[in-house]
Amino acid sequence: MTERRPAATPRILVIEDNETLRLSVSTAIADLGADVRSDADGSAFEAALANHRPHLVVLDIMLPGRDGLELLRVARRSSDAAVLMLTARDSVSDRVTGLTAGADDYLVKPFAMAELLARVTAVLRRHGAVATSIECGDVSVDTESGDASRGGNALNLTATEWKLLSYLAAQRGRTVSKTQILTQVWGYDAYDENLVEVHISALRRKLEEFGPRILHTRRGIGYVLAADTVSPTT
Repeated sequence: MTERRPAATPRILVIEDNETLRLSVSTAIADLGADVRSDADGSAFEAALANHRPHLVVLDIMLPGRDGLELLRVARRSSDAAVLMLTARDSVSDRVTGLTAGADDYLVKPFAMAELLARVTAVLRRHGAVATSIECGDVSVDTESGDASRGGNALNLTATEWKLLSYLAAQRGRTVSKTQILTQVWGYDAYDENLVEVHISALRRKLEEFGPRILHTRRGIGYVLAADTVSPTT
């Protein structure tokens, strides 16, 4: 199982005061192969920019002390890093303010982690710091085009199935729980585990049109996308 990556590991700085969300975002991005540093506020932002030299800053707007818009302006003055803003403010004027101040992208909370990872990958790709596809065996997920294939055959996936496959591919070889999938694909406020079962079954059928089982069920634990793993299934 291989993922095509550029020679340099993307460096990402996450500034988010919500500890649970900060850990979740940092872990998910690190699983893409990035070197991630994180902080709860902007008190040491300049030092972090200088020392970590990030390709991308994932930056919450509503921070204690110096807010995200102030830090965005600092980043624009002193760094060539891209900036992806996170915010609970969903009005058009708020989005326009962030983008006008120099943000490269803008994501409103609550969000599905799969969408965040897709946006992170897209921003990094535009800056030449990340590859465009993730591969697991003969399954390929193209984060640029939004396409997916198996053995060269296009997979006709719904938007949710594509997000689900993207997340499982990013976690390839690792077993992930229903709760993790709900959080990363539907958003951290989703709770209906039946959603996972229904979409896993649909995705599995489409994958198995073109090859043997690659999406395995670990009873009582979760699911794993792994081409070379023999796993008990349901």
